[in-house]
Order: sequence, then structure tokens, then C-alpha cells
Amino acid sequence: MLDEIIGVIFFFLVLTFIILSIYTVKQQTFAVIERFGKFVRITSPGLHFKWPLIENIVGRVSIRVRELNVEVKTKTSDNVFVNLLIAVQYYVTKEKVWDAFYKLTNPHAQMESFVFDTVRAKVPHMKLDEVFEKKEDIAEDIEEKLGKIMPEFGYFIKTALVNDIVPDTKVANAMNEINAQERMRVAAEHRGEAEKILVVKAAEADAKSKELSGVGVANQRIAIIRGLKESVEDFQKAIEGVDAKDVMALVLLTQYYDMLTDVGKHSNNNTILIPHSPGAVGEFQQQILTSLLVADKSSEDKYKKTR
Repeated sequence: MLDEIIGVIFFFLVLTFIILSIYTVKQQTFAVIERFGKFVRITSPGLHFKWPLIENIVGRVSIRVRELNVEVKTKTSDNVFVNLLIAVQYYVTKEKVWDAFYKLTNPHAQMESFVFDTVRAKVPHMKLDEVFEKKEDIAEDIEEKLGKIMPEFGYFIKTALVNDIVPDTKVANAMNEINAQERMRVAAEHRGEAEKILVVKAAEADAKSKELSGVGVANQRIAIIRGLKESVEDFQKAIEGVDAKDVMALVLLTQYYDMLTDVGKHSNNNTILIPHSPGAVGEFQQQILTSLLVADKSSEDKYKKTR
């Protein structure tokens, strides 16, 4: 019975020893082994064995590319406070696992300190607009400074990025207002130019219309004169002994009756016909002939004076 108990205890001890001896390391990771507090070795990914209670896994170091995000608040040269969101991508090589694990107690805090120092040394010499325009320069300075210092501690910098620049809320609203006013000014200029073009084109169209209207009136008058001339000549040929004055009186009377006929055709006509006697037509004819005679006499006097 005693032998069986001892056998069971021995079995459990062996099983416990094996369980405590076996450990695994994930891909892209290295384990740091110490024996009684002293560094012994670094093990690569896979299945490994260690002495239980004597050796311990004190840490694991990943060699993947990781990212550290840092928010830095600083002031520009034109006294504007801004928050810069910096992203630093870094990694550890398998040759530098010991340095990365033992040389720095808090590598993230160390890198943050260098980022703060670099940003606050550069941005205060720049205006707010320059911070937006030259954010690549800020990222290059951070990458350069960390790239010189961190490899000594086993960390290598892949790249540094300025992901965002956030000015104070009031400043951001003022910048948006300036941008909006600038766009409104440009829109007003374009609208003014469009209205100017419309006015010019309307004036050109009006001038062209008046020009064509004048040509039409002139052509109409020429046609009327030619028609009257032909009518007088034809009438004189048909009836001998009739002078031009009688023919014009007949033409004027004919047009008068044509006008009365045309007015009477339309019920919705707005023309106001003032009552008068038939003799008014003769008076109207006499006034026209008198004015023509006066005009002819005036032209003849001017001709004589010029001679």
C-alpha cells in the first residue's frame, strides 16, 4: 500500500515537473529567461524546456512593428495653442531583444519624452498656417531624433507621422469664417462679372435692334415714296389734265377711309376717334402741303446762299 502511494506521488511530481518545464513562444516573439535572477538566454518562437523553479520567463519581446500615439499640446509663434497627434511606428530586431528588454524600464515614456521635446522645440517658431503646411518637416525631425537615440536601446524607428493638427476651437471657427468670407467674395465677383456680361449683351442687343428698326423704317418710307410716285405717274397717264396735287388729295382721302374701315373691324380696339367734319381731311392735307412748300423754300434759300 505504501509503495502504491509513493508511486502516485512520484507520478504527480514527474507530471508537475514536465508541465512546469514546457513553455511555448509565439511567432514574431522572443522570451527572456533568467536563472535565480540572472539572465541566461533568449528563446525564439516554438516549444522549449526550462528548469522548473530555477529558471523563469521574465518577459517576452515582440519584433512586430508597433505604433505609439502621442498627443502634444504646444503654442505657435502667433500665440495659438494647438494639439498635434503624433504616431511613431517602431520595431525591435531579434539581435536587440536583450537591449530592448533590459536597457529601458519604460520605452514608451522614453519615446514620448523625445517626441514632446522635438515638437515643442520646433512648433513655437512656426505660425499656425506653417504648422499645417510643413507638418512633414515636423514628422521628419521627430523621426530623425528618435532614429539617432532609440537604436541604442534596441528600438528602431520605421516612420513618424503627424496625423492631425487641432487648433483651439475659437481659432478653428475664425479660420472657417475667414475661408467662408473669402469664398463669398469670390462668388460675388463672379456674380458681378456675369451680371456685367448680361447688361453689356442686353445693351448690344438693344442697339442692334434699334439699328435694324431704323433701317426698317427708312426702307418703309422709301417704299412708300416710291409707291406714291408710281401712283401719281400712273394716274396722270390715265387721266390727262390732272396735276400731282389732285392725285395726292385723292390718295390722302383713300387712306383716310381705309383707316376708318380698319378701326371698325376690331371690337376690342383701344383707338379713340375724335369726332370731326369731312372738311378736316382737306385742312389736314393743306397743312401737309404747306409744310412741304415751306421746307422746299428753305432748302432753296440755303442753296442760293451757298452759291
